[in-house]
Amino acid sequence: MAVVINDEYIAILNQAVERELQVAVQYILQHSKMEKILRKIKAENLLLDKTIYDAIAAFLKEFGIQEMKHAGTIMERIYLLGGKATTKGARVTVGEGLKEFMKNDFKAEEEALVMYRKILEEAKKIGDIETFNDFLKIYADEEKHLFKFQELLTIDDKEPPGPQVEPTEFRKIFTSDYFTLLNKAVASEISAIIQYTNSHEKANMLALRKLETTLEVITDKNKAKVVSDILSKTARQEMSHLEKIAERIYLLEGECVNVPDPLPVIGDNADQFLALAHKAEDEAIVLYRGIIADALKRGDTATRLIFEKIVDEEEQHYWTFDDFF
Repeated sequence: MAVVINDEYIAILNQAVERELQVAVQYILQHSKMEKILRKIKAENLLLDKTIYDAIAAFLKEFGIQEMKHAGTIMERIYLLGGKATTKGARVTVGEGLKEFMKNDFKAEEEALVMYRKILEEAKKIGDIETFNDFLKIYADEEKHLFKFQELLTIDDKEPPGPQVEPTEFRKIFTSDYFTLLNKAVASEISAIIQYTNSHEKANMLALRKLETTLEVITDKNKAKVVSDILSKTARQEMSHLEKIAERIYLLEGECVNVPDPLPVIGDNADQFLALAHKAEDEAIVLYRGIIADALKRGDTATRLIFEKIVDEEEQHYWTFDDFF
């Protein structure tokens, strides 16, 4: 090992992972919640093709994807240093409107920058130059996020009270037990995103080990590298699923959970990564088929179509992993 690493150092790096996982989920859910807020359009936005909600939703999604990449970068470094990357995220705080979004996000970024300055000091102290350079780049991104949220802390998002509308027959199908069922999908997607991102980075570390067979030398890759690439691609698609499901829940005036369920499980080698991913996809498909059946029974065609598309993609994931067995 090029530098001497102790448990305390790995622990503070994992605190950074927790923070990155928190804001990644937080920003994606806030982006998706704009579907709910968009239903209350300010008067000055009525004639615009792009409202303030569209503009903020766009950079929240961009930031959310960037934060997940940060989490992956830190996870990979932890594994390279011989540690174990966490699958636990810090507490997510979404908020009820634009002003709360910006306040919560500014606070999260401010706390992250304080933490990352300490990590930079520790990395420099022990001579861990690669981690130091990683966090310099991450710090620069987080500072840009902070300044963006700071610009919008005083945003006026007050809406005039709308007319009180009695629940229509259409709305009556969206009951609390239905939202509970849909939120099982939200929790499943969050779990998959974390599990696949973590497994991808661990597999990527294993891919750096020596090439053992003639074929591996010729192709300059091994099984771990192949699996790592598949997991990375799958994780990105799961983020798209999370976004679509959350948008639907918010549009129907529900609220989303923000914690993974089941808890992500990380294996020790490529075969275990595949087996655990295969199992996760199997469980997701069964859950989503149940949601499709429930949506069909209620007459919720839009939700049914969303999940039919997602199931089609989850089955593609399932068979991709299945091919290795």
